[in-house]
Amino acid sequence: MKLETNLFKIETHKVPQLENRIRLSDYTPGIFNSIFSKKGVKKAIKNGYVTINGTIGFTSDYIIGGETIDLYQSNISNNKPIIKISLEIVYEDDYLAIINKPAGIIVSGNKKYTIENALPKALSKSLQKNALERPEPIHRLDYPTSGALLIGKTVEAVILLNKLFEDRKIHKTYHAITLDKISNNGIIDSPIENKACKSEYKTICSVESRKYKFLNLVQLIPHTGRRHQLRIHLASIGNPIFGDLKYGKDGLTGKGNGLYLHASSLVFSHPITNKEVSASIQLPKKFLKIFPNA
Repeated sequence: MKLETNLFKIETHKVPQLENRIRLSDYTPGIFNSIFSKKGVKKAIKNGYVTINGTIGFTSDYIIGGETIDLYQSNISNNKPIIKISLEIVYEDDYLAIINKPAGIIVSGNKKYTIENALPKALSKSLQKNALERPEPIHRLDYPTSGALLIGKTVEAVILLNKLFEDRKIHKTYHAITLDKISNNGIIDSPIENKACKSEYKTICSVESRKYKFLNLVQLIPHTGRRHQLRIHLASIGNPIFGDLKYGKDGLTGKGNGLYLHASSLVFSHPITNKEVSASIQLPKKFLKIFPNA
């Protein structure tokens, strides 16, 4: 089975030495920034978009360690719908963009109402030769999370931005409101699903609350990118994020205002121009109702 000529490589992963061999379909979930589920991985493998050491991989192939796994994507426009969503464009040039993702909208997936399906209308078309018909989200923000989302507009930009993420050269800052008494700052490095990860937090201010004891505005820096990392880490030290229905405390999740987690800034070196890109997004109004001076 040969690799299709219309594909371009978007991500590469080097497999570390493993204690036991594992099937490709079981190993790959979580290793790529652009695929978030086991179902998505299996679909990519089935479509011939995943290679092992340059050869198309199959779900039944075994990984033992030392392999190079590449993820490809077609540059042919698919039949996904294009919708209109009013999106705040924080930064845009001919190669990439940063938008302010609203809370309550998924980034991508099989549903019609996604950020990905809104990007062709929201962004200006790149004039570069390798421009994408549909701009690509480079990373993920959870459905209830708002804030800075990085978008690639050309084939080259997608590849290089994914490489920056892989090398941890894109610096992300989040803000959250957490519950209960919290220390001034700290580092949480407990593993998630047996994978090493690290989150850093700094408490900006706190207010006492009869129901929640304390509400804290905290700044967060994820040094790794595990799924739900910040939410899991803060819950693990007894300070879950306000409004977190999955990891929060029963009866203390608030009502109707969603998750108080916001991706507030992205800083990185532009992969084409090498100039620094620094984008900051102010806190949502629901944050300011609790901390009006933030």
